[in-house]
Amino acid sequence: MKEQIRCAVLGLGRLGYWHAENLATRVKGATLVYVADPFEKQAEKVARELNIGKSTKNPNEVFEDPTIDAVIIATPTSTHAEMIQLAAKHKKHIFVEKPLTHDLQEAVQVIQTIKENNIFCQVGFMRRFDSAYMEAHNRIQAGDIGTPLYFKGVSRDPGSPPAEFIKNSGGIFLDMSIHDYDISRYLLGSEVTSISAHGNILFHSFMEPYHDVDQAIAYLTFDSGAAADIEASRNAFYGYDIRGEVIGSEGSIQIGSLRHHDIQILTKSGSTHDIVPAFPERFKNAYLNEIEHYIDCLRNNEKPSVDEMDGKIALEIALSAKKSFETGRKVLLSNPTLSLD
Repeated sequence: MKEQIRCAVLGLGRLGYWHAENLATRVKGATLVYVADPFEKQAEKVARELNIGKSTKNPNEVFEDPTIDAVIIATPTSTHAEMIQLAAKHKKHIFVEKPLTHDLQEAVQVIQTIKENNIFCQVGFMRRFDSAYMEAHNRIQAGDIGTPLYFKGVSRDPGSPPAEFIKNSGGIFLDMSIHDYDISRYLLGSEVTSISAHGNILFHSFMEPYHDVDQAIAYLTFDSGAAADIEASRNAFYGYDIRGEVIGSEGSIQIGSLRHHDIQILTKSGSTHDIVPAFPERFKNAYLNEIEHYIDCLRNNEKPSVDEMDGKIALEIALSAKKSFETGRKVLLSNPTLSLD
């Protein structure tokens, strides 16, 4: 076992900062020694706050540093393919935020480079590391609800990101629903065979020039015979609403709720409870758990449980959803487990 994994974080927006903070203060076996961001002042600021020795605006300085074992890539998705291939060629292990890339052919090239350089890659599908989803998975595997037949996923944000983000996000199916596409595979233990997707703009009219929508639904079929429906919304003005349900032949498992704290308030005006305000509160522990898993895998020379192939499969589902939405037709998926050669 390797005692310490020397890490660098590339991209210091919200997610990048959380990863940096976790690595610097909470993750056993990790040493954060470098942070990088194209805005040099941001890199310097984070380095000071977290007491990190090195900061830069040039990621090549990180890749060329022979003392770095692993990189966390939290840069914009449009840069992922380049960042991953540079990291792999410099023999750095990789954690990359979803999606793996914006383009399926790029994903194939990225995976080939990872294989050729014999390094490990984990993709940031943090819901797999959320305690509720993990417990649901374990209960399904134990047979508590019989054969899993149907997954229902709900992902609702309390508002939309700004136009500048939407313009480069890849759209709601790729940016948002991809989490549910991945978790549906994880919970049902099956691969997607077809998808039909629909959507509309109900509130955020500024999305129209970017061919995106603020309300979407997709219906998926799986090779086990199971099925799923997955909703994505930017219109949950009441709070952050992430839920799931798996219906089996002998029961159902419901995952998540709107409740932020498990309390019920009773007054003469009625009964109330507080609502999860945003995803930092809902998935704070999941983000920590996924990085702990990544570091543990590297220390023990083991492949992470959610890897580049999972990233490619989720990307193929998301792009197929987008194609279905654009064409108004059901899209059949190829067998995602086939060799890439």
